[in-house]
Amino acid sequence: MDKKTTVALLLVCPDTNGIVSNLSSFIYNNGGCIVDSDFHNDHQHGFFLGRIEWLLEGFKIKREDIKERVSELCTPYNGKWTLHFSDTPIKVAIWCSKQDHCVLDLLWRNQAKELGNAEISVILSNHPDLKSKIDNFGIPFIHIPMNKENKPEVEQKQIELMREYNIDVIVLAKYMQILSDNLVDTLNNDGRTVINIHHSFLPAFIGAKPYHQAHKRGVKIIGATAHFVTAQLDAGPIIEQDVVRISHRDTVNDLVRKGKDLEKIVLARALRLHLLHKVLTYENKTVVFE
Repeated sequence: MDKKTTVALLLVCPDTNGIVSNLSSFIYNNGGCIVDSDFHNDHQHGFFLGRIEWLLEGFKIKREDIKERVSELCTPYNGKWTLHFSDTPIKVAIWCSKQDHCVLDLLWRNQAKELGNAEISVILSNHPDLKSKIDNFGIPFIHIPMNKENKPEVEQKQIELMREYNIDVIVLAKYMQILSDNLVDTLNNDGRTVINIHHSFLPAFIGAKPYHQAHKRGVKIIGATAHFVTAQLDAGPIIEQDVVRISHRDTVNDLVRKGKDLEKIVLARALRLHLLHKVLTYENKTVVFE
């Protein structure tokens, strides 16, 4: 049976009485069938955060008119809202360097239809190492060498490619370059979301070989964090995290292996949650409706 198209409304606004009632009544009064709803009140900061999803089939408002009617509904709340149709493809670009575990995992999951309506359109890399592996998936692999001298030109080329492919979401799958403020701001201003993955040692073990540093210190857990990218390095709103325990019997290679496993899983979870429109951001943090 074909999956029926749904409409998801996400709303973040100052908290006030009657929001849930008004959203639900809007859908009910127009013949909609609600299939999922989640709400959260942040009493400390005075925010309402909500997600409500309903079937498009049977809804009395024409698809092309829904956005205007939702705007009339949500504008008085003086917040931010987004509207998403489940049958709309979401174009994804993956940026990578030399490590293959995250990018290959995402490509395999995409083949298995685990990433919702993701349409992985292009892979960008500052190294050619992974081209032969990625070519097997039939997705364009674009290698753009980068160094300190040509970084501004390369970043401009990256911006142009994201526009050319009309990308919605960029995934930094162990892309080992720091994005400049100008690049991050331009991508955000273009309406593109950027998601990054890294080990959860930051800021305890920064720089090269963090797992070697962790092993030397005898850590008891290691972890991974996926977050939205902002101009402040590794400080964007966190989407997903996980940890695994470490014992004195684990070697450096064991830590690296376990760390890579976590990075794959956490990045895939974070991307899927975002693609399913389950993540709301405010005050540099997130509410995730799993």
